[in-house]
Amino acid sequence: MDRTAQGERRLRLGVIEGDGIGPEVVGSARRVVDEALSAAGAAEIDWVPLPMGRSAIDEFGTALPDSTLTGLRDTDGWILGPHDNAAYPPEHRIAPGGAIRRHFGLHANIRPVKAFPGVAAVAPDIDLVVVRENSEGFYADRNMAVGSGEFCPTPDIALSVGLVTRAASERIAHEAFRLAATRRGRVAIVHKANVLPLTMGLFRDACYAVARGYPGVTVTDEHVDAAAAHLVRSPGDFDVLVTENLFGDILSDLAAQLGGSLGTAASLNCSADRAMAQAVHGAAPDLAGRNRADPVALHLSAAMLLRWLADRHGRPVLARAAERIEHAVAATFAAGIATADLGGLASTSEFTEQVTARVHFR
Repeated sequence: MDRTAQGERRLRLGVIEGDGIGPEVVGSARRVVDEALSAAGAAEIDWVPLPMGRSAIDEFGTALPDSTLTGLRDTDGWILGPHDNAAYPPEHRIAPGGAIRRHFGLHANIRPVKAFPGVAAVAPDIDLVVVRENSEGFYADRNMAVGSGEFCPTPDIALSVGLVTRAASERIAHEAFRLAATRRGRVAIVHKANVLPLTMGLFRDACYAVARGYPGVTVTDEHVDAAAAHLVRSPGDFDVLVTENLFGDILSDLAAQLGGSLGTAASLNCSADRAMAQAVHGAAPDLAGRNRADPVALHLSAAMLLRWLADRHGRPVLARAAERIEHAVAATFAAGIATADLGGLASTSEFTEQVTARVHFR
C-alpha cells in the first residue's frame, strides 16, 4: 500500500462515469476533490475507473460487469455517475445503481438540503437532512431475495409488495438520531401508519423505540402527506426527517427544489463500512456532451464522501478538504456564477474552474 510521508495510506476511490452527463459531472467532481485535497495538505487519491451503464453493455454485454463489483470491493469508497437505464435494451433495464446498493448493503441514503445565497430558492431558510431507508420499502428491486416485488397474476392485475422490517427500521433510525445529535437535535419520523398500520406502524414504532436511546434529541412524527404540506409551508421547522424508501425519495426531491434545484442535491449511500457518493439527479441525456450540465450535486456528494472517510479512518484532513469544497461551491454561487439550470451563464467547465480556484481560499 502506498503511504504518504506522514505514514498515511493513500485512499483508493472508485470512479464510475455512468451515462448521459455522467462523464462531465464525474470528471468535474474528481478534479475538485483532487484540488481540495491538495489545498488541505492531504495525500493524493488513487482513482480506480470502473465501467457501468450503456458503455459497459456495449463492451461487456451487461450494465454492471462482475469486474466492477470486484473493483469496488477493493476500494475505500466511490463516486457513482448517473445512469439512464430506461434507455437500455429491455433485457438490461435493471438499474445498476440500485444493484450496487443492494450488493454492498448500502442501507442508508443521506440527502441534505440547504439553500445557497446567490441561488434563487422558494425556501431560502431550508436546512434539513432526509435520512432515507434504502434497502426495502416499496421499491421492487429491494424487497425480494429472488425476483421482483412487483408481479402480475394476470395481464390486467398488477401487485406491489412493500417490505418493512424492525431491524432495518431501527438501523436507519440510529443513523437519523446520531446525525440529529450533531445538528439541531430534532428528528421527524415520516410514515403513513393511518392507512398502512402494519408496515408503517412498525416503522414508526421501531423509530420511537430507538429514540429512547437519544434523550437529547426531540422526536415527533407526521403522516407523509401532512409532512409534504408542512415542508412547503414551513421548511425551517425540520432538522432531520427519517422515513422509508419511497417516501424519502419523494420528499428529498421536493425539499431539493424548495432549496433551489435538483442540480444542487447531494446524497451519500452508506453502510457501516462502505459509502458511495451519488447525485440525486438523473443522466439528462439531452445535455450530454454539451458542457452545460450542473456539477454541483456531485461536488457536494463527493464532499459528503470525504467526511464519511474522515470519520471512518480518523483522518480530519479529509473533513477539511470537504469543508473547502462546500465553501468553494457556496462562494462561487455568492459571486453570481452558476450554470444555466440556475439562471447562470457558466458552462460545466467554467463553473468547475471557479470552484477549483476557490478551494484554496478560506
